[in-house]
Amino acid sequence: MIASSYKRRDKLREKQATKVVEALATGDIQSGTSLNQKVGIKRPCDTRWGSHFGSLLNIKRTYSSICEVLEDIKVDSYYQDHRAEARRLLKSLQTFDFIFCLHLMVDILGVTSRCKKKDQDIVNEMHQVRSSKTRLKQMRNEGWKPLLNDVTLFCKKCDIEILNMEDPYYNGASRRKGLQINNLHHYKIDVFIAVIDMQSQELNNRFNEVNISLLVYMASFCPSKYFQAFNVEELLKMATFYSNEFQEHDIGTLRASLQNYIVDVRGDARFNNLKGIGNLAKMMVETNKHTIYPMVYLLLKLALILPVATSTVERAFSAMKLIKSDLRNKMGDQFMNDCLVSYIEKDVLDGISNDILIDFFRDMKTHREQL
Repeated sequence: MIASSYKRRDKLREKQATKVVEALATGDIQSGTSLNQKVGIKRPCDTRWGSHFGSLLNIKRTYSSICEVLEDIKVDSYYQDHRAEARRLLKSLQTFDFIFCLHLMVDILGVTSRCKKKDQDIVNEMHQVRSSKTRLKQMRNEGWKPLLNDVTLFCKKCDIEILNMEDPYYNGASRRKGLQINNLHHYKIDVFIAVIDMQSQELNNRFNEVNISLLVYMASFCPSKYFQAFNVEELLKMATFYSNEFQEHDIGTLRASLQNYIVDVRGDARFNNLKGIGNLAKMMVETNKHTIYPMVYLLLKLALILPVATSTVERAFSAMKLIKSDLRNKMGDQFMNDCLVSYIEKDVLDGISNDILIDFFRDMKTHREQL
């Protein structure tokens, strides 16, 4: 509603600048280098937690200015649809429920948005994942009262009605079913704890202990800084996860190969200044060291396959929302699997001509129209 018009965006910036000047005059905020920068409404990306955090944080910072711009649109807009949309948005924004969810998601995404997978510093990133899991547990156990206090103060500042937590909670479903729960139960159990548990479960599913260990062990192959991260013991632990490739009696041979390998590559100038294990694998092939240390090269290939397999699965899940949309929400699992195969295996499908597909469907059964 606001970002679609340059005039509205300029009005939002003007109103926010005015509020910053007033806050500086009253001493509510401090002035200084890089403080109180211009803040706009960021459009979040579909798959980036950090972008959602930035978007919600900006909405929280400019909340009162956004409401004022929507008030102007509701009164002064030439188009009736815009006035109706601004009225609907204001009705949603100026509620305790919106303010509570806004603060909750800012707090949660402030924890999870730090989780970024990068090959160069995968060890620290996995420590970030572990710390994020711990922070979510602490927030679940101790974060309710601080969150409620922040929401209450924000509502008082913006003249929003504050709900009494002991009053009965009602919505359309609860009225029909006669559920007797109060606002405290709804916001603490059904929203606060439920959302934190959902985020914790997602982190556990994406980064369980096995996945974290594999990613940490994989970082031992990193050739940066003269193979500083190389660790024989961690690579041997990584090999134990691939029991089909490395039998128990192969571990001793692999240990000796790794010890010889690291001395060899550190003394070879061609391996200096490599970045990433992908470049390391290419250099091993170019220098023919993959034949000298076949078990080390096999372990390196398995390390390269791991992120590719993970991203392939992630893309498959991302494709589900394209295949099974709101208009096709009753699609069965088998039909969705068939559609996903054709979407994921595009290289294979490109080799099949349209004539073959037409002949296949023509031979299945008779049709009303001739194909």
